[in-house]
Amino acid sequence: MAKIELINICKKFGESKRTLLDNPLPNRRTGQANEQRHVPFSMEHLNLTIPHGKTMVILGPSGCGKTTILKMIAGLIQPDEGEILFNGRDMRDVPVGERRIGFLFQNYALYPMMTSKRNILSYFIFRKRTPELDAEAQAKYKRTSELLGVEIEYLQDRMPTTLSGGEKQRVALGRCITRDPALFLLDEPFSNLDPKLREKYRVNLKTLLAQFNITTIYVTHDQQEAFILADLIAVMDKGKIEQVGTYEDIYNRPKSIFVAEFLNLDVETPAINLIEGQQVAPELHDRKVGVRPENVQVFHEAQADRIQGTIVNRINLGLKAVAILTMRVGKSEVVAAAPIGEKLRTGDEVWIGLNKYHVFDAKTGSHISTKFNSQ
Repeated sequence: MAKIELINICKKFGESKRTLLDNPLPNRRTGQANEQRHVPFSMEHLNLTIPHGKTMVILGPSGCGKTTILKMIAGLIQPDEGEILFNGRDMRDVPVGERRIGFLFQNYALYPMMTSKRNILSYFIFRKRTPELDAEAQAKYKRTSELLGVEIEYLQDRMPTTLSGGEKQRVALGRCITRDPALFLLDEPFSNLDPKLREKYRVNLKTLLAQFNITTIYVTHDQQEAFILADLIAVMDKGKIEQVGTYEDIYNRPKSIFVAEFLNLDVETPAINLIEGQQVAPELHDRKVGVRPENVQVFHEAQADRIQGTIVNRINLGLKAVAILTMRVGKSEVVAAAPIGEKLRTGDEVWIGLNKYHVFDAKTGSHISTKFNSQ
């Protein structure tokens, strides 16, 4: 296992460069690849620790620097400043091939002229052959096949051009396993799969990671994947780590409006409703109030601490037996879910209760406090 520490990492990219995500393999001469972008991009004094044996999911929008972190850990690009430690050892001068890392790229990066079996064993194929190495390779392939199931045996003689997205992903994962890595790096490995396969392989991967007990860093913008796979989540934006914690911790105690808006498992409602502070209490006139839809209650009766609003839209979700209500509150909109049988119609004047809400600084978006009410 490995404990990974990124300490005061700085990296800047120029405006004229482009991202080469379709060619993630390192340069043969230098052993490194330059990540390039369409727009100016930088990391400044980024710090992140991944504990032994944990799965850390780095979650954030496209282009925020998630893949850059993986490539720096793998040694494919170098930071301008800072340290990358494996179990306390500075890895900046350690060659890529000696880092014991299994890297699963977004496009899988399979060798097109090799069969699936040879792709899985490529770590051994590119080394000087000896009887001992051949025996080790076959033993690793046998173990990998047992872990991944009969599907790998079925694929072993096929070329990458004949494989589906899910099959390529399986072969690429097998290649990672045979290296006996101390660290897994996975860069959105399910993004090219259809939804049904994605759901299947998420569960399979969760089971495999539990068996290996290997430190894993998984990059995605998919919150469902983060929720399923992560021991810890690092939410990232514009080259900065915004917050680190369990999904539950981050969801219930977001450190900023960005984090609060980014985490949302219910596609039927927004992640959080943002209301002008004065709508909730006079003393919050220079604040933003954020309330999750599940913490909103809708009443016909006025009461202290309730906010007046008007229902402007109602959508019935029969399978969930709920109605999604959109209400106008001053200049803001508040969305809530109510039992489908409630007599709440478009145009009704209602009173809104906030069971729990977050107070944010209106200018910086930083979290200030969390309030609880009993309705």
